[in-house]
Amino acid sequence: MTSLVKKLDAATAQHSDADMGSFAVFCSDDENIEKQLKELAKKEKLKHTILAKDDPTGPKGYNIAKEADVTVLLYVNKTVKANYAFKKGEFKESDIDKILGDLKLILPEKKSEK
Repeated sequence: MTSLVKKLDAATAQHSDADMGSFAVFCSDDENIEKQLKELAKKEKLKHTILAKDDPTGPKGYNIAKEADVTVLLYVNKTVKANYAFKKGEFKESDIDKILGDLKLILPEKKSEK
């Protein structure tokens, strides 16, 4: 997860001209999650990605799959353009490249320079 969050932070900085934002919501009832997220943000020097916590069922209205350990949504204007759900142990480093490759689904097309 750390690698995904770091790469999303870098992509958010790279696409700041498109007003791209990113956040990660950690759905947990662990009493130490807030402290862990603060430490993660500080250690990894996250500047553009918001880290948040929610209860294990996830934010209301997002319909996060109960069996998913990791869920990634790419959306624009409240419309989901890509949805990735991974069961425990399924999320791999190669999935990060696929997710980042799909950022094109939510970013505006760049106008070619003349």
